[in-house]
Amino acid sequence: MITIDFEKRGDKSLTDFLYFSIKNMVLDGSLKENEKLPSKRALSLHLGVSVMTVQNAYIQLIDEGFIFSIEKKGYFVSDIARHFKKADLEKVSEKLVTGIKRPQENTLSFFADFTSNAAVPGKFPFNLWSRTMRQVLASENEKLLKRTDVFGAVELRRAICRHLKAFRNMDVNENQVIIGAGTESLYSMLVQFLGRNEVIAVENPGYHKATEIFRLNGTKCVPVKIDSQGIIVNELEKAGANVVHVSPSHHFPTGIVMNYKRRTELLEWAYSAQKRFIIEDDYDSEFRFTGKPLPSLQGIDRGNRVIYINTFSKTLAPSFRISYMVLPEALSQEFSQRLGFYSCQVSSFEQFTLARFIDDGNYEKHINKMKNYYRSLRNNLITSIDNSMLAKMFTIHEENSGLHFLLTLKNDRDACEIQKRWKNAGINIQRLADYFYENDDAEENLNAQSFVVNYSGIKREKVPEIIKKMCDTLPDL
Repeated sequence: MITIDFEKRGDKSLTDFLYFSIKNMVLDGSLKENEKLPSKRALSLHLGVSVMTVQNAYIQLIDEGFIFSIEKKGYFVSDIARHFKKADLEKVSEKLVTGIKRPQENTLSFFADFTSNAAVPGKFPFNLWSRTMRQVLASENEKLLKRTDVFGAVELRRAICRHLKAFRNMDVNENQVIIGAGTESLYSMLVQFLGRNEVIAVENPGYHKATEIFRLNGTKCVPVKIDSQGIIVNELEKAGANVVHVSPSHHFPTGIVMNYKRRTELLEWAYSAQKRFIIEDDYDSEFRFTGKPLPSLQGIDRGNRVIYINTFSKTLAPSFRISYMVLPEALSQEFSQRLGFYSCQVSSFEQFTLARFIDDGNYEKHINKMKNYYRSLRNNLITSIDNSMLAKMFTIHEENSGLHFLLTLKNDRDACEIQKRWKNAGINIQRLADYFYENDDAEENLNAQSFVVNYSGIKREKVPEIIKKMCDTLPDL
């Protein structure tokens, strides 16, 4: 039985201390590969903590790849420790502690659009934002008239650094941060910086918009298969790529969270040759509903190979065109020398307003509010599905992170016919197969006949009628 002295936990929560303790036991070999762990109830009784405390710690350990579960058998230690050199274990532990996407149709023509990234009306903090704008106008009036260089306003870059430290435990400085008008502009600058001769690997299935931007800028993109843990690293060598674009925190469209073992494998691939880089799109990382977010690739990168990208469009509004990129320190000066003639494409007024909005704590409050709202919306939607005839036809996957999940057919039914019927009923939804680059890959994938349920723009009060419409179209299937 695992014994842990909680008197040594300091200011950590019970869940965090339990998670870190078990993780370190795995890394130092105290818990052996394939060793069975106590059940949640047995461990909670032994340690004198709640079952929920043990459950949350186990969930985090599973997500990071330190343990795995087998239905009706229990929890077991994974083989993650053997993938680290003995001298690296302490460093790893320390780091842990501290094609084009289909055109969207007019959403007004659909009763429910599960393909849209639209924000729910009424949730943007207009009053707080307008008050912050007035404060900026009163105190920053001279700075608002000055040009900002390609990196952007230093005030916003510093605010982003503080935000990343608090939310993602990333230690970066303002000289690494570059502000852009959406991720599209940042991707374009990256191609110019890295060179158009580079071969960029992209996840298959994946986010086609990023791929198309890379291609339009003159680079060759190679789709690389993913499995249940993320992009298959061995396939990168076959693709001949030097750059790879991934979304490890919450993959689109599958919803997969890349575990820690696969992340370290990906980093080792980058370290194994000169000028290999990983573009980390931290898509949807703010909206994780169980456990804590896994460390970003940038946060565990010891070789200056990860280029981190995120945006405020998802947390504030799609029309809010401010994104940012974090370069490895080793690249910042070279980026300035080569692309320093550009001006930042985001207005100074918006940059200073967002900087103050973050520093005043309003952005954190807004994220927490939206996280609670979307958790409730997700639960409402899933409960409605479970209580309908859809539960006999579909299973739900990857629902604990991000703002979409998969609805997977249980039997060999015609997904194209279902999609067509739902569309005729006013329900717009994409199949997972639509996001593959090659049809053969889609046919081989067991979840290819899943539907991608992006619920970020769905109104909660419409959920019962949405589910009714979906059910009414399928009685004879």
